[in-house]
Amino acid sequence: MNPIVLIPARLAAARLPGKPLAEIGGAPMVVRVLKRAEAAAVGPVAVAAGDPEIVEAVRAAGGRAVLTDPALPSGSDRILAALRELDPDGRHDAVINLQGDMPFVEARVLVACAALLSEQPDCDIATVVAPEASPGDRANADVVKAVLTFPPGSRAGRALYFTRSDLYGDAPIWRHVGIYGYRRAALEAFTAAPPSPLERREKLEQLRALELGLSIWAAVADAAPISVDTPADLAAARAYARTTQ
Repeated sequence: MNPIVLIPARLAAARLPGKPLAEIGGAPMVVRVLKRAEAAAVGPVAVAAGDPEIVEAVRAAGGRAVLTDPALPSGSDRILAALRELDPDGRHDAVINLQGDMPFVEARVLVACAALLSEQPDCDIATVVAPEASPGDRANADVVKAVLTFPPGSRAGRALYFTRSDLYGDAPIWRHVGIYGYRRAALEAFTAAPPSPLERREKLEQLRALELGLSIWAAVADAAPISVDTPADLAAARAYARTTQ
């Protein structure tokens, strides 16, 4: 595999406008994510930016960024647009889509996601899950749950479904972490398809992939990376950065 890591980022986030440029520990959040991705050494890294201000911030920090159409409907569409500009000859046969709001993501999480594409021949899309953080996760619609089947002795499972709903029974649940590794052909097929019925019902785009017949595998991380979606999340991330510097 010859993967590239792409980080979609835009300023017009509904719950936290301008969040890619929000300062965390002296650096814009998107730059922190970029540096984490570079440290993982999975492949070259670039930001797929929806705004010129993001491009400027990334380049000022010595990173690589490409400006994409701000009207693109999703991060998946944004990384495909960036991929076509950065790699028109198709040298990269896999793409890791790392969200720009995970400023403390660990290198081993990205490595595990990318490794699934090499280790599982039938894996079209790789992703990550983590154990539930608390019993309250089960009833929280903002916590996406992955329903997986695990081969014996494996730390990776094949996804059967994703849902925002509570799951029946007493077994642990798996929180979905929004990191994806696509085979290039799978990314092309996924973005070319319209939103599917289950995707519209659950508001989860990964269900489109399952309805298309694409195979999704998930690696298990020890814990979900800190994600910044709200002003409260940003305050918590800034506090955490102060403890790690």
